[in-house]
Amino acid sequence: MQSKIEGTTLPVLSIRIDPGERLFAETGELSWKTPNVCLRTTTSGAGNSGFLGAISRALAGGGLFMTEFFAENGPGMVSFAAKIPGQIVEHTVDNSTSYMVHRHGYMASTDGVRLDLGFQRKLGAGIFGGDGFRLQRISGYGQFWTMLGGEIIPVDLGPGEQLDVHPGHVGMFEERVNFDITMLPGIRNKIFGGDGFFMARLTGPGRVWLQTLTMPNLAHALAPYMGVETATEAAEVSGVAGAASLIGRMFE
Repeated sequence: MQSKIEGTTLPVLSIRIDPGERLFAETGELSWKTPNVCLRTTTSGAGNSGFLGAISRALAGGGLFMTEFFAENGPGMVSFAAKIPGQIVEHTVDNSTSYMVHRHGYMASTDGVRLDLGFQRKLGAGIFGGDGFRLQRISGYGQFWTMLGGEIIPVDLGPGEQLDVHPGHVGMFEERVNFDITMLPGIRNKIFGGDGFFMARLTGPGRVWLQTLTMPNLAHALAPYMGVETATEAAEVSGVAGAASLIGRMFE
């Protein structure tokens, strides 16, 4: 199985599938494919089988169903386009380590890769971690691809080395990295600082992939424009409805 990542701000992942190979992705991720690539919707993809496995995957931010791709009568190609500005990265997992990925980070994987819910080891991280708490745990063996927002900043933490990060900017990290929540110091910082009350404290050893763009920040940046457009459309609809009502009363 060979992959190619094209594009910059909104990249596209294209994967060549040979006969006998299987690729799994979340439902609704397909952008285009060759005609000989077949699809099968299943609950047992990404290393999970049965109802409980699908529930675990859904709690991690995925779906109850997965799409399985396979090629017939020769090699085929399937492509997945990014849904937000960011970067697609290929990773290899080999049973020696596992990864924690934010709940919308998983994109696709080969057969042998397992995707399920990643539990936090400390209660504070679970209660106050926000989006950082609902993590997808990726293990097994094979290749998998992640989609992180904005630019990706990899950081290698040494043993005992720590980094405080806004939970939403934690895109992915090796499972051996300790993830905990720490409170910002000072009442003034908490109330007026605009950065929230809590930060994710990551403690090495291990690698962390930080993402510069988060979904809440993107939504916040677009909100003023969405609000104006929505209000305009509502006014137009209201005007049309009012005119129609007035005309209706004229002919009563």
